[in-house]
This record gives sequence, C-alpha cells and structure tokens, in this order.
Amino acid sequence: MSTVTVPLGERSYDVVVGAGARHELARLVAATVPGARLAAVVTQSAIGVEVDPGVPVVRCEVADGEGAKSLTTVEDLCRRFAEAGLSRGDVVVAVGGGVVTDLAGFAAATYHRGVAYVNVATSLLAQVDAAVGGKTGVNLPEGKNLVGAFWQPAAVVCDTDVLVTLPEREWRSGRGEMAKYAFLGHAVAEGEVPEPLELLGLALDEQVARCVAVKAAVVAADEREGGRRAVLNYGHTLAHALEAVGFEDRGGRSGGLRHGEAVAVGLVFAAELAHRLGRVDARRVEEHRQVVVAFGLPTTLPGGVEPANLVELMRRDKKAHHDLTFVLDGPRGVELVHGVGPDAVLATLEAMERTS
Repeated sequence: MSTVTVPLGERSYDVVVGAGARHELARLVAATVPGARLAAVVTQSAIGVEVDPGVPVVRCEVADGEGAKSLTTVEDLCRRFAEAGLSRGDVVVAVGGGVVTDLAGFAAATYHRGVAYVNVATSLLAQVDAAVGGKTGVNLPEGKNLVGAFWQPAAVVCDTDVLVTLPEREWRSGRGEMAKYAFLGHAVAEGEVPEPLELLGLALDEQVARCVAVKAAVVAADEREGGRRAVLNYGHTLAHALEAVGFEDRGGRSGGLRHGEAVAVGLVFAAELAHRLGRVDARRVEEHRQVVVAFGLPTTLPGGVEPANLVELMRRDKKAHHDLTFVLDGPRGVELVHGVGPDAVLATLEAMERTS
C-alpha cells in the first residue's frame, strides 16, 4: 500500500491506496476524528463493500444513479443523522462511487455546519478522481452539481481489491479519467515531465496513486477552483456537451456514453483543437489517440451529433466567461485558454465527425 498526502495545511489528509486498504479505516478514523463515538455509513444497496470504522455504525442507504444526487436525498440523510444522534464530533463514512461521495460529503458539510467525513471509494472513477479534492454537491433540474460545498475529507481510502467486481463499463468510465491524468504529469513534475504513455506501464495500484498525486498537487495549488484547478476538467468541455444532448449513459445502455468514455472523446477533441490553434504538433495529437486507444476508449464523436449544437452547449460551460473557453495542451502543458474562436471549434468537430 502507498499513501499520498493532499497538502492543505491544517486540512491536509492522507489517501491510502492499495489492495486491502479498506481495512485501514478504523485506524484512520481514530487518528483523524479521535472523539468520534458514532459513524454514519452512507452507501448503496448494490455496493456490497463492508467496512469497519472502529465505532458503532448507523447505515444510511441512498438510491442508485445520478438521480439520487438531489437536495431531497441530502435532507433525508441529515434527518437520518439526527435520528441516530450523530454529533458534530462524530464521522460520516461514504462507501461507494462518485454519487455516494458527492452526496455524503455535501451532507457532512451541511449537517451541524460541518462534520468530518471519510471516503471509501469503490469505483475506479472515484478512486482516481471523485473521492479526492473536497468538491461535494448535488444536482438541480436546471443542471448538474449546481449546489454544493468545498469540504475536504478527513481521509480517503482507495482499496483496489474492491475493483475486481466492477462491470466493464465502470472500468471504462474510470479509465477515461485516468487517460486525462496521463496528460497532467506537469502538475507534479520536478524536472522532466513524465510521458503520458508511462502511466499505462504501471500496475493498477501505482496508476491510481499517480492519478491521486496529480490531483493532490493541483488541489493544493488551487483548493477552491480559482484558476489552476480548471486543468482537472481537461477533456470535459466536450464531454459535458455530449452528456447534455443525451449521450450520457445513466443506466448501462449500450448506445450511451459513460462519463469517462465521453471524457476520452473530449481529450482527442481538445488535442485536435490545440493542433488547429498551433499550440501542439501532430505528434502530440497522435499521442492523445494512442493513450485513449490503449485504455480501450473511443476517439470519435458518436453518430447523430450536431456539431453546431455542441458548440452552443460548450459556450455555457462553467469555465466560460461569455466566450468559448477550453482546457488545452500547449508549450507550457495543459492550461485554461479563453476566447477560442467558434469557427475553429466547429471545424474541429466537423473533422472528427467525418472520421467517425
């Protein structure tokens, strides 16, 4: 097992990665929430991962799927906490994927104006991305993650043993985020930046730890998304647009895209757009394709999309400031780029459409 620290001063915390890491939970709770006498374990019926936080437990199940990420669910959780007598000195333990960690983290941030929580991430996507960084929140009918809080966990556990039962589509979704981190090595590099393809040669535990280390470095530099943290959205601008027009697979439909699959397409698009803008050469674009393909992910737009519609949706991206804004590769590595011309964006999408 390995430990990656998210360095945030008094709010610093450890992410424990490796086979059997969930068995470290009681030690972590005792070390980080020493006064805890009760743990509210938030999970889903389908997760099936048992944990021992070292204190008495009240189990709180939430529904499966993105639809569970609602203010109604947060209210239900907080009422369960209150009924169980959870105090400000106790702990919430999230056991699940990104939906569970988002919900439990937001409920913990608001209950008693903030109680400690620990994430036990059970999906690959949660282990490499969603469970680390302190962004919590829920959806509104008007959009995803519009209500939330920055509330850092006391610790995070990434037990790679629990990944063996993941369906293939969940693996693919997590690999999409992994592919993103392959291109963010400059965030932690001291000297020579690691090549993106290096990530593929590592064992699973090492891949997860590398991704966590990159995210930890970015979060430490920009905890509340003031600027640099935007690089964590690499590939996501197009991905969110694809999700918005109905290509998001919320229930395992074979024709839909899981989030990480959409991110993979978004990575290739971002590389092609950067090339069109003269920021990277053709070799770098090909490197993006190689990494995405090596992770078994799509590189082209799904059939039936309207490029002009995608452009309009990307104008509404949360990074935008009344313009088209993207996270793009370039001479200084991946960074936020404002004021990208719509003609270049449309041309890039149309070129990808012709190759699909």
